Amino acid sequence: MDTMKKKLLWGAFVIALVIAASGYGIHEEIKEDELKIGVSLYIEDDAFVNSIVSSMQTQAMLYEQKVDKKVMLNIACADGSQRQQNKQIEKYIALQYDVICVNLVDRTNAATLIDQVKAADIPLIFFNREPVKEDIFRQEDVYYVGTDSKETAKKQGQAVAELYEKYADIMDKNKDGVLQYVILEGEMGHQDTELRCEYVLQTLAEAGIALEKLDTDTADWLYTPAEAIMEEWAREFGNDIELVLSNNDEMALGAIDALKQANISAAVFGIDATPAGKEAVRKGEMWATVDCDAEQQGKTLLDMATALIENKITEKEGIKEGRYIRVPVTALISENIK
Repeated sequence: MDTMKKKLLWGAFVIALVIAASGYGIHEEIKEDELKIGVSLYIEDDAFVNSIVSSMQTQAMLYEQKVDKKVMLNIACADGSQRQQNKQIEKYIALQYDVICVNLVDRTNAATLIDQVKAADIPLIFFNREPVKEDIFRQEDVYYVGTDSKETAKKQGQAVAELYEKYADIMDKNKDGVLQYVILEGEMGHQDTELRCEYVLQTLAEAGIALEKLDTDTADWLYTPAEAIMEEWAREFGNDIELVLSNNDEMALGAIDALKQANISAAVFGIDATPAGKEAVRKGEMWATVDCDAEQQGKTLLDMATALIENKITEKEGIKEGRYIRVPVTALISENIK
């Protein structure tokens, strides 16, 4: 090999070494064009939360097209374990994610998690499962995206009152002027559970509707436990059940199927407006649901995350008390009541 070829080969080898040695710098340069958002969910099979995440993914793709930046959404599920969720958050912190979004397993654990994330100077957005106010204001750059649980419950109560006025002869099966009801509650200790139960009953009382409670039970927001509970109620109360108030659509759907099996008719009301819930309303199987707008919640989450990354959070509209974005809710009432 002649001297010139040797020099050219040696030069190429040196350049290759320089590129290899500077790989960390190249990685950092790529990172500047990539937004890393960590999302931790309390469980995997919550239909409404999954709809929020699906909306986030759609919005992330639209954002990529708009600004020509890659958005990496790392979505993990804690399977109902706060310990597992904490580990997921620790991973996001170690990998220096730009924003962390959390659907809390245990809302009483928020303070520890907030301090951990803020020690790494990473913005934090809670969604769907709301920490107490004291924790939200514990540190800077901590936010919450979700609905107003009181307003949601009131909308459900108003839907019941509206349909009772139209269909009292169907709802009040025993014609005693009183609605015998059961409530399917979400998770024990969850703020939405407490507020949705309290304010729907308050709204009905204010509307002058007489009620008699048959029973309440907790189904943890899930279809299968709700179905089992309603099967038991069907055996115990039979046709005395006139009104079913459910804290969400998944439990309402479980109740509907159990009532069908028992050949019992009752007015079932849900909350969330999941795709399956809306279909049940369309068919008249569920009398009404409250649309908590999962699509808008997902869009708002992605918008908040990118605004925090780009230091444009002060330009965001609709932030209440500097920390909360409440997505409006509307009642969806069936037009096929039978």
